[in-house]
Amino acid sequence: MAILIHNSLTKKKEELVPLDGKTVRMYSCGVTVYDKCHIGHARSLYIFDVVRRYLKYRGYDIRFVRNITDVDDKIINKAKELNKSFDDVVRENIKAYERDLKNLGIRKADREPRATKYIPKIIAFVEALIKKGFAYEVDGDVYYSVRKFKNYGRLSGQSIDQMIEAARIEQDPKKRDPLDFALWKKAKEGEKCWPSPWGKGRPGWHIECSCMSMNELKSETIDIHAGGRDLIFPHHENEIAQSEALTGKPFARHWIHHGLLTINGQKMSKSLGNFITLDEVFERYSSDILKLFFLQSHYASPVDFSWEKMEEVKKAYGRVSILMKKLDKINKATGGMGSDWSLKRKTEFESAMDDDFNTPKALSVIYDMVNDCNKFMNSDTEGKQFLLRRAMDFIREVSDIFGINFLKESEISVEEEKLLMERIKARENKDFKKSDELRDALKTKGIIVEDTKEGQVWRRA
Repeated sequence: MAILIHNSLTKKKEELVPLDGKTVRMYSCGVTVYDKCHIGHARSLYIFDVVRRYLKYRGYDIRFVRNITDVDDKIINKAKELNKSFDDVVRENIKAYERDLKNLGIRKADREPRATKYIPKIIAFVEALIKKGFAYEVDGDVYYSVRKFKNYGRLSGQSIDQMIEAARIEQDPKKRDPLDFALWKKAKEGEKCWPSPWGKGRPGWHIECSCMSMNELKSETIDIHAGGRDLIFPHHENEIAQSEALTGKPFARHWIHHGLLTINGQKMSKSLGNFITLDEVFERYSSDILKLFFLQSHYASPVDFSWEKMEEVKKAYGRVSILMKKLDKINKATGGMGSDWSLKRKTEFESAMDDDFNTPKALSVIYDMVNDCNKFMNSDTEGKQFLLRRAMDFIREVSDIFGINFLKESEISVEEEKLLMERIKARENKDFKKSDELRDALKTKGIIVEDTKEGQVWRRA
């Protein structure tokens, strides 16, 4: 079955047909390392990791590049604000970013280029655009001449006049046209800079991604370009303009944009006091619960975060986790699992994911399987053991695509393990009073115990 992707460029679902057989070249705009990652960054990082995992599961050879923007006005301003060096701000935030990826359980991209490592290639890119007549230099700054690119605005669906009116364009008397954008910026006193044919300076934001994507993926046309909806204009619009002006070829065949994240219906902002970092989330919840929260909304839809919603997701995670522990115990007792899974559920899951990565629908397939299993356990269904084995195989397989481990348990102390074993013995001896006392003692330590037909199971509260 074909995989359909909603293409932001054509505004319709299209079949994924890579340029090179089963090889998919995919680029995602990464973080600008001027501050810690917040939950909006987490959604972007995670959802495109799911896309990558699913395409690999479907047999594609994925070559995935996710950049790091390590030179930008925001970094310069942050260094001034903190009275730190530019390099210190970059180093500290790259370290924090890598820690966040690890805590989220998100794999590194195949390549994670940094913009500052591409300065010579960026300069050559800009020189070529000047030579072709698409760019011009004024007193050390180089600008792209937007009106010379006839398809400008195709991605965002706006005319040039609409974009000029809608965009908050900083007044710059050097520009020939208000909509022209910087390819190279002349350095101010004390700023991080590099030598160039136009004097000391640094690259503009947009040119970095064009240069890194084409070089790292070794193609002037890539299969998938991904990013947030807020990047459509001007960032991705400008990437298309400068890339296609240079090569004369389509820059990206499919554009995927995820919806934006709000907090209790409001845009996330430090001034509003609702800026939530990943560190804050991980103080209260595991990464799996945050992932499950993201999966409940289609990637292209906006998502509203609240602590109340996270509690609801935690309960849903708990239901699946409890079932998986029960299944794990059953399968160990009966000598392992079956090697295949439910064809019906597999078809439903793949059908959902093939349709523009519909994770809410795919997630519902897992929940349906959980409901089926709970019914099978309490019934005399013929072939029950075989069905339960296949169910566990199924849930493990698809949850791996989502990067979630429903069997994952927090580390347990020697004391906690001792209490759990004592409770098992108490129930075997029918000492239910002691069993209840031990259950309550475990609860105070954050461990919830449940008694099932298959024996005692537990989970972290």
